[in-house]
Amino acid sequence: MLPLRLVIDTNVLVSAAIKPAGLQRTVFLIAISKPARLYVSRPILFEYSEVLARPELRIRRGLRLQLLQLIKNHGHTVSPSRWLEVTTDPADNIFLECADAARADYLVTGNQKHFPKFWKNTKVVTPREFVSLAAPHLVR
Repeated sequence: MLPLRLVIDTNVLVSAAIKPAGLQRTVFLIAISKPARLYVSRPILFEYSEVLARPELRIRRGLRLQLLQLIKNHGHTVSPSRWLEVTTDPADNIFLECADAARADYLVTGNQKHFPKFWKNTKVVTPREFVSLAAPHLVR
C-alpha cells in the first residue's frame, strides 16, 4: 500500500490542539499514522511552534511540546527547492512549497479560500473532506 502524503496547515494543527474531539484532531492522528505520511519543512515547523505558543490560544505547554515531538518523530522533513507566490495570503505559500517538494496527495486546511483547489497533483481539502476520503466511517 502506498503511503498517503499529507501537508497540514497550521490552523488545522491549532484546532487539533484546542478541540480534542474535533475532526482536526482526527486529521492529525491519521497524518502521523501509517500508511499516511505527514510532510513538513523548516518554515512550517517554525510556524507551528510560534503559533501554538501564542498566549491567546491558551494551549498548555505540555500539549504544545507533545504535538511538536509527535511531528518531529513521525513527520518527514523536506527542503523545498523553489519559492512560490500562489496563495492569496503570502504566508501560506510555505504549505504549497512543502506540498510541491513532498509530492503530497493532500494539503489539509481550514482556509481553502487562500489556496487554489489543486497545486500540481496536490488537492487542497478541508478537514471534513479529508476524513471523509481517508476514514469515511468517522464522518456522519
